Formats: sequence, structure tokens, C-alpha cells
Amino acid sequence: MKTIAVVGAGTMGNGIAQVAAETGYEVILYDVNEEGLNKGIERIEKNLKKNVEKEKIDEQTAKDIRARIQPTLQMKDLKDVDIVIEAIIEKIEPKKELFGQLDQICKDETIFASNTSGISITEMAASVKRSSQFIGMHFFNPVPVMKLVEVIRGEQTSDETFQKAHALVEEFNKEAISVEDAPLFAVNRILVPMLNEAIFVLGEGIASAEDIDKGMKLGANHPIGPLALSDLIGLDTLLFVMETLYQETNDSKYRPAPLLKKYVRAGYLGRKTGKGFFTYESK
Repeated sequence: MKTIAVVGAGTMGNGIAQVAAETGYEVILYDVNEEGLNKGIERIEKNLKKNVEKEKIDEQTAKDIRARIQPTLQMKDLKDVDIVIEAIIEKIEPKKELFGQLDQICKDETIFASNTSGISITEMAASVKRSSQFIGMHFFNPVPVMKLVEVIRGEQTSDETFQKAHALVEEFNKEAISVEDAPLFAVNRILVPMLNEAIFVLGEGIASAEDIDKGMKLGANHPIGPLALSDLIGLDTLLFVMETLYQETNDSKYRPAPLLKKYVRAGYLGRKTGKGFFTYESK
């Protein structure tokens, strides 16, 4: 593989594009929104500038990385890429619609990958003719920093596609874990109920937000407390993920905590609004 397309220039998409370009790949970063595309490119340039200031790379290397990223608003520009990594909104129908369009545009050999954090790879693969060339590649935020990628195998995914995805993760200087298609996959399947339980503990008045986070940092050696992490993720995003898990499994143990629903309804969404389980000075 020589050319990678990343669809969606948001936080995850621009991070994936940066990592791919740092590895030496030619990258096409596509978005339907010009403002979003420009913001994605600006974030990449800002990250590269920081890396130069920290002396992780020199200025010429930063320029070379940036030069390998081609932004576009035209889906037709993706027709000859070797792999498409999708990083758009976490809703099944827009993803299926996107891959249906790409299926008509991209060359037959192109692999389709989704960065979804929990939506069914099998269902998305069923929406395209090349279902054996469809796979999940779940990166973690912030992409340039986090080492893990979940490689998720759908029911239709071929061994060849699975192996190519693993090899690509290694080229990105990251580490992969192999996961079968299931609601929220592996990491979030474990993480999200833990965050939800912390919110239950807070809502039931068992401990304060500060003490819950302090307890998990000092008692379980977590680098960040569960409530602060929830604020960082975004409480609306977290609620959506929890509701998806609950609906997919019909298991009452995954029901979202009432306090989380209340905060989302109030507009307390975490860091991005300046208030969640904690208060932040700037939005």
C-alpha cells in the first residue's frame, strides 16, 4: 500500500492522517465540509510545529510530512487509494451511505476500514460489494500519542485483509490487538461500564467526584480518574456509547446512570462546555 485516504477531518481523522504521513504514506484527507477540513489541516500543522519545538523532528521533516497530506472536498479523488480509513460521525446509516458511495468510486483492490469505537463492522461490511475487504481499525485519542489500535474482524473479513490491517498498524509504529466484532469491541466494553459505575457511585452520594477520581488514581493506579475521563470524552458522547451497548445487548447491567442523562440534558457535557463532573476555566 502506498496511498491512504482518511474520510473525516475531525479529531480522529486528522490524527490518523498525520500518523500515516509521518510513516511516509501519501495521504488524501477528505471531508464534505470545507471549514472542518481546514480546521483538520490546521490541527495537523499545529501538532507538527509542536513536535519541531520539542525537537522531536526538524523543520524540513515537518514540511515533508505536511506535503504528503492532500486535503480535498471531492470524493472522486479517492478512486485510486489503497485503503480508506473512515472517521466520520458515530452513526451507522451515514457510515453505510458513505461506504456505498466509495464502493462505486474506489478501485476493486481498495480496502475499507472504519475507525468506529463500537458500531458493527459486520453490518457496515454488508452494505458494500467488497465485504471481505472490510475491517475495523479503532484508533484511540489522541491518535498521534496513543499506541493502541483495535483491529476488528467482521464476519466477512478475509484473512488477507486482517493481515494487511495488522501490518499497517505496525508500520504506523503502533500496536494492534485482535478483536472479534461485538458491541463496543474489547477496550470500550471494559472501560465504559467502569465509567458508568463511577457515575452511579457519585449519583448515590457514596463519595464526592474528587474522592472517586482520587481513589481510582491512587488505589488502581489509573493515570486519570473515571469522572475526569468522562468529561474529557464528552458526556453526550459517553451517553450515546452507553445507550448503544445497552440496546445491542439488552442487558440491564449496561443501563446508563440517571445522573449522566441529567447532566447531558442540562448541557453539562464536560470539558467542551466548561462544565461536567468538574468545572473547567475555558471551554
